[in-house]
Amino acid sequence: MTLAVTDEHVQLADSVRAWAERLSPPESVRAAASSADHGAARYGEVLAPALAEQGLLGLHVPESEGGQGFGLPELAVAIEQLGAALLPGGFVPTTLASAVLIASGGGKLLAGLADGTRSGTVALSGSLRAAAGAEGGLTLSGAADAVIGADTADLVIMSAQADETTYWVAIDAASLDITPVGSLDLTRSLSRVTVSGVEVPPDRVLHGVTSQLVANLAAALLGAEAVGIAGWAVRTASDYAKLRHQFGRPIGQFQAVKHRCARMLVVAEQAAAAVWDAARALDPAGRDTGAAAGQGAGDFAAAAAAVLAADAAVSCTHECIQVLGGIGFTWEHDAHLYYRRAMTLRALLTGSIGWAAPDWKERMGQLALGGAARPVRLELPGGTDELRAAVRAELAQIVPLNGAERNAALAAGGWVMPHMPRPWGRGAGALEQLIIDAELRAASLRVPGLAIGAWVVPALIQYGTPEQQQRFLPATLRVDYLWCQLFSEPGAGSDLAGLTTRAVRADGGWKLTGQKIWTSLAQYAAWGICIARTDPARPRHDGISYFLVDMHSRGIEVRPLREITGESSFNEVFLDEVFVPDACVVGEINKGWRIARTTLANERVSLAGTWASGTGTAELLQTARAATSQPLARIGELVSQGQAIDLLAVRAALKQLSGTEPGATGSVRKLLSMRYAQQVAELCWEMSGPAGALAGADGAPVTDGGPSGAYWARQMLQTEAFTIGGGTTDIQLNIIGERILGLPRDPDPPVP
Repeated sequence: MTLAVTDEHVQLADSVRAWAERLSPPESVRAAASSADHGAARYGEVLAPALAEQGLLGLHVPESEGGQGFGLPELAVAIEQLGAALLPGGFVPTTLASAVLIASGGGKLLAGLADGTRSGTVALSGSLRAAAGAEGGLTLSGAADAVIGADTADLVIMSAQADETTYWVAIDAASLDITPVGSLDLTRSLSRVTVSGVEVPPDRVLHGVTSQLVANLAAALLGAEAVGIAGWAVRTASDYAKLRHQFGRPIGQFQAVKHRCARMLVVAEQAAAAVWDAARALDPAGRDTGAAAGQGAGDFAAAAAAVLAADAAVSCTHECIQVLGGIGFTWEHDAHLYYRRAMTLRALLTGSIGWAAPDWKERMGQLALGGAARPVRLELPGGTDELRAAVRAELAQIVPLNGAERNAALAAGGWVMPHMPRPWGRGAGALEQLIIDAELRAASLRVPGLAIGAWVVPALIQYGTPEQQQRFLPATLRVDYLWCQLFSEPGAGSDLAGLTTRAVRADGGWKLTGQKIWTSLAQYAAWGICIARTDPARPRHDGISYFLVDMHSRGIEVRPLREITGESSFNEVFLDEVFVPDACVVGEINKGWRIARTTLANERVSLAGTWASGTGTAELLQTARAATSQPLARIGELVSQGQAIDLLAVRAALKQLSGTEPGATGSVRKLLSMRYAQQVAELCWEMSGPAGALAGADGAPVTDGGPSGAYWARQMLQTEAFTIGGGTTDIQLNIIGERILGLPRDPDPPVP
């Protein structure tokens, strides 16, 4: 739960967090909340000089202007950590002001903001009236409400309107009438700023600064603070849920609480991905190599951050209070202070809009439908030319091949699953895997899809005998045949340890009897992986063994299940004393549960990247452009979510490359992807209007404007499976709660 991805950013985050623990501990924050000035005096006397000494106020300011010479990504990492500490005072408004000044070309005003001798702020709402002033300057009048930190600022950046032109100007606070107003955020002040005939010289008019740019910067930096607040809420709620006992056990063991905390983590991670990308996209240092240039890329990235981050902070702090219960509703607990700042941030961001759309969601809808985009890609580090050339040369020999011959060459070369050890893969680390993927795409080579086989291969490599590996792995990697997975049973779906299919010893092997269900591709598969109970006297997770079953064996009956779409990809499989020779037992007898978990782990990771295929942002926008009614806010929200899902994949890869802990990224992306596909289908179906009542078979007609209503009707039905297969949403939430947040595991069921 952090914006930091690279090792350098992780170290920066750790350093800032340690600084905050020393200089702004919780008791200091409480004192600020109880003071009349919301801690402004202590900020000016103690915190601002200390922040300057640490280089944090000038982190993003060029060295030539007295700063540290980094950029917005580093500043965002620092703001996130200070937001998690609920730092009182003017750090965020001052750094926002300096970011705006940098965008205008810098100047002498920057040095004072970077070294802590001056503070600043930006009025995100209100607009002044501008008239021509002396010597090419402007004369300004008007007011702005709810300006953050204005009562302690030395410099206030405001917008002014003259006819059809909007100017942004930097005004000395001494020439303004600044009146503190009641602030919902008890740890940071708000003021009304009134301007009466103030003369602004030409050098204080910020050329090149637009309302859109200011709004974008506010989205990134206030969004970073919102991510810090959301992260605090997740940690506080989950820590409390581990310790607070009710009904004889910690409340984090109750699924309702566990899922609440897990969903908080999902929301926070999604917001972090969007804010991280916005800071990169808007970085004036020009170091953004993580996404392809696109029309309105910076606007697009900032809008995604604004849509997701402030809502994440409000949602997570609200849910934190719910987990805390009565104590969370007390004045003495810090939760309400974080909730107040989260709500204030959302209100301020709403007020920063410099266009006709009433909110960021509608703005994102406008941008996306107008063609704005920020294509996500992973830029690999330098120094890989030799490896790229070697990979390219090997693949060049495969390009001329076709069909089975090409599949055989890809399998023999280890290209199908390059992360697997040789000879089945290439033993490729994270960087080499990404290079291989890029070169495969560049050569227009598609590795064969293994389906269930992709989950079988790791299990056989880790647990299979040499004879089993030689017999099954080459053929599987060549896709000579398909596999199916005989795990789920009518009484044991996600709870696989409750399976009842039994395996009884026979001469030279075992006889399997039982019923399996939800078995994909069973009607086409040549082989199946099956778990069955070999010793019913043992505990649930013991006494289970792992078998390779020839699907053409006597005693197997496959009955296709007709799904809600009218099609059949799932099946029931009945096993009636099906003989499996000892040579097809994987691992030790009664130790199959560990092998099954290896299979399930690969299944859940694999599905996260594949199930949402064909039901995403491109289809949403195509359908919306053809629709007679366009719900811009909902479109904008979904586009923002889709962007964050793609960014989570990039962040996961970067974490692997830098050696940092990937954390919850994979599980979060899985959850978001599944529900996202459903939401896209739902909205597209709604936009289809009366045509959505038409029956839609696979391959339903597509209009010139995009998929038809019948198509989306079918997708509505089809995507219902997405949050069930590969571990239901509820099981995934359990995994996040227990393995990522460390909440207590569900109690074991009673032994019968």
